[in-house]
Amino acid sequence: MTNPQILIFAILAAMMGLFLWGRFRHDVVALAALLACVIAGLVPSEAAFAGFGHPAVITVACVLVLSQGLRNTGAVDWLARSILPRDAGRITTLLALIGLGAALSGFMNNVGAMALLMPIAVQLSGRLDLTPGQILMPLAFGTILGGMTTLVGTPPNLIVSGFREEAGLGQFAMFDFAPVGIAVATLGVLFVALIGWRLVPARKSAAGTGFDTGTYLTEVRVPAKGKAVGMTMRGFEDEIKDSGAQIVGLVRNEVRITAPHGARQIHAGDVLVLQADVDALAEALSVFGIELEAQKTASDSKDEMAEDASEKTSKAAKAETAIKEADKIEDAGESDEHDEDIILRELAVLPGATIVGRSASDLRLRTRYGLNLLAVSREGRQPEARLRKLNLKSGDLLLMQGPAEMMAEFINDTGCVPLGERELRIPDKRMAIIAGAIMLGAIVIVTLGLLPAPVGFALGVLASMLLRTVPLRKIYTTIDWPIIVLLAALIPVAGAMQTTGAADLLARFLVDTIAQGSPIGALAVVLITTMFLSDVMNNAATAAILCPIALGIAATLGVNPDSFLMAVAIGASCAFLTPIGHQNNTLILGPGGFRFGDYWRLGLLVEVLVVAVSLPLLLIVWPLKT
Repeated sequence: MTNPQILIFAILAAMMGLFLWGRFRHDVVALAALLACVIAGLVPSEAAFAGFGHPAVITVACVLVLSQGLRNTGAVDWLARSILPRDAGRITTLLALIGLGAALSGFMNNVGAMALLMPIAVQLSGRLDLTPGQILMPLAFGTILGGMTTLVGTPPNLIVSGFREEAGLGQFAMFDFAPVGIAVATLGVLFVALIGWRLVPARKSAAGTGFDTGTYLTEVRVPAKGKAVGMTMRGFEDEIKDSGAQIVGLVRNEVRITAPHGARQIHAGDVLVLQADVDALAEALSVFGIELEAQKTASDSKDEMAEDASEKTSKAAKAETAIKEADKIEDAGESDEHDEDIILRELAVLPGATIVGRSASDLRLRTRYGLNLLAVSREGRQPEARLRKLNLKSGDLLLMQGPAEMMAEFINDTGCVPLGERELRIPDKRMAIIAGAIMLGAIVIVTLGLLPAPVGFALGVLASMLLRTVPLRKIYTTIDWPIIVLLAALIPVAGAMQTTGAADLLARFLVDTIAQGSPIGALAVVLITTMFLSDVMNNAATAAILCPIALGIAATLGVNPDSFLMAVAIGASCAFLTPIGHQNNTLILGPGGFRFGDYWRLGLLVEVLVVAVSLPLLLIVWPLKT
């Protein structure tokens, strides 16, 4: 063993020890390992940061941005509510939810898919008489399994594809992972949904539920061709009963009806007054494809300008002047909306706030700030005034929408206090369609080989930026930079394993000592070793370390390297024994009330199933002898 080989093995051993210790973040450890390789002369200094331009790293960053576009616009929320059964039994609902999670994970980052479906899973747990953890763990495992089905489903697949290209074999195509991945994911989802969930410990959530802002009062206008037209009030509430929203009033022809009778029919143009929390409000809007009244029309701006004009002009000239000015503002507002990032914030009205006793109309929210008051949460008796005419009180909570800069100005001017930030989404059907089309377009471009994966998905990101499916201010914050740094740092380290001959040395040891020279045995060793390491350290790091070894084993045995690279991809995608191997397992640790040792009961059986199914399929789909 040469000195460079001793050095690289020492650095790798220290890195894995730090990964297992967990005292430092994975990206910090990976960066330290890279710098140690540079100082030791194992990685040339001019190539130290070449990993940041690696195709796998660029593709991962782009997929994260495109996934955020699907989340922001409510595209996945709409899909979930369209697919998930409303009144089905426990098994059917679990199958639908976990299957949806697996399917989404094939085409968007599986961490993003898990984050999107977590609130739905927690909500379903009450209806199915299960603890949140009994749904969250099966869902987490399903999204992990689904990620192995396509090139972009999970970072390890992209890393494996990158190493294949560096070996001179070209990149894997979008659906090269599908023949084995779909079979493994399908059987895994069936097992978890039918049997596995029973092995999950029933624990109460250890995490808080966050601050409770109570229910908001808001107004929605029924569009002319909306699904709600012709329905009764009772029928409408039945459709949204799972969301917890309820109708507390109706405005028809500017006449408000409090507590309308359940048999009353809904007409086009009606304004329904809903009482719901923020999440329930988004769900109710998704079910019927309707919009908040404050978002739907700019008539308030015209009304406000008309009132301003009345102070300076005669009644005869007032309307014409006001409407002209309002149209200018409306046009400018539309332009601004495309030029500025629109955000949703919850604001609390303090006793000394200057808006106490004044309404949205009095404050000229639209003309002065370009803001919409979407909803109000108030303790005690329900207000009877229209939302824009409602006099605000201290203690009210306001759900506001508008440009970030103007929101900050409004807060400074009025003395309101913003609540702690949480993710708020009001579905936008048009933008959801655009976001879905962008993702689909990028996938088609890459699948047909029109552009390489990094370029195809970067083109999708550019389209997202131009069409604002992701606010410009969130383009960079939506990227999981610790993962990017981790990948970029480990790629040169993995390269050092090859250049020093350490990968070949380790490959010969595994082949001769453990696999006893058997190609099938060596394939099993690579699969199981990768799976084990993924359980105790980051799966992307595992893929980066094991790929050179897998290529070395294939070269030593003179067999198809694709078989071993696919084994690494599958093994790195299957971290089910601990909460640290995959981010989806970490996400559910608090909400599910889990302990470190709760994962192996179900996870061990899933990993045995993965090995039993994937090993023979690898030999069939990717035969050792080509």
